[in-house]
Amino acid sequence: MIVLASASPRRRELLENMGIHDFTVRPSRREEPYDGTLEPGAAVERIALMKGWDAARSSGDGDIVIAADTLVFLDGRPLGKPADGENAKSMLRALSGREHQVITGVAVIAGGTPRVTHVTTRVRFRALSDDEIDWYAATGEPMDKAGAYGIQGLGGMLVEGIEGDYFNVVGLPVAALAGLLREAGYNVFSKGERG
Repeated sequence: MIVLASASPRRRELLENMGIHDFTVRPSRREEPYDGTLEPGAAVERIALMKGWDAARSSGDGDIVIAADTLVFLDGRPLGKPADGENAKSMLRALSGREHQVITGVAVIAGGTPRVTHVTTRVRFRALSDDEIDWYAATGEPMDKAGAYGIQGLGGMLVEGIEGDYFNVVGLPVAALAGLLREAGYNVFSKGERG
């Protein structure tokens, strides 16, 4: 059985878009702090792996656990989810007219063996007016999203361009995940047949 260690509706939808429909959602209850002593890619991999191990503890031996963690980095500094509306506006002002990185760590644990990677996408915001920032913050969309925006929603209007995997910015780099699943013996291209 596939276990998704995330409560994110976006990640559930992306798994379904990959043709994986028979999975259980078992969110990790573990909140891992960002380790600033590590390189950003290694730090998000560590968080994803810890979330995966947390979900694996209550999973069966034959289960395949998928976990992920996404952070936005501006000038090498991580931007997590905003604490409140003013924090969201502050993040959006910082991102306005600039390029940032979205890095997602993805972990797949099968048979007690972890496989982990990360994907980086460069995102460029157009210059935003104060009115646009106020309007977007007031929609509430930024509140549960790293960097205070969701590219798949209204936040897509803030983005001028991207370089890399769009799905990574949504929260789950599906091509990288398909590769990890294949390494774990689950081939999404053969409708999940093992081997």
